[in-house]
Amino acid sequence: MMKAIGLGVALACLAGAASAHVTLEQKEAAVGGGYKAVFKTPHGCKGAPTTTVRVRIPEGVISVKPMPKPGWKLETVKGPYAKTYDFYHNSKLSEGVREVVWSGGELPDEFYDEFVLSGFLAADLPAGSTLYFPVVQECPGGAAERWIEIPAEGAPAQKLDRPAPGLKLLPKP
Repeated sequence: MMKAIGLGVALACLAGAASAHVTLEQKEAAVGGGYKAVFKTPHGCKGAPTTTVRVRIPEGVISVKPMPKPGWKLETVKGPYAKTYDFYHNSKLSEGVREVVWSGGELPDEFYDEFVLSGFLAADLPAGSTLYFPVVQECPGGAAERWIEIPAEGAPAQKLDRPAPGLKLLPKP
């Protein structure tokens, strides 16, 4: 009986920690293929609703297309990539979406929602490494939750206060 209670308390603590920030639903994906990024947003800013979600696209994630959300305005910020990437049908991409912004909606603090985009993970990204998607939640009155911290090489993300959602890159199948 005590083990069951202890396990329940441990799971509750883990669940609280896991839902404390914006996370990716799918935390691993193979390079050289498509990827659907689902950003799970579990709360607002200290009781205030989320009214804007900004996602910075890491280098090597190309051909990004965000999913519209009813009641939210959708904007993309485009710019050059650091290099030219090979894409489908022998095409080359040297620029594209660098940031996605959903704004004008309202996600109350007591609810969660998901913000979705799809893209292509360049084939030359290093398998075994992690890509980070910095996310900023904006709320009324200038309040914001900034999930933008990226760990130093070899350091665990779990030690960060405001970790950016991370995607572990797997080898191409």
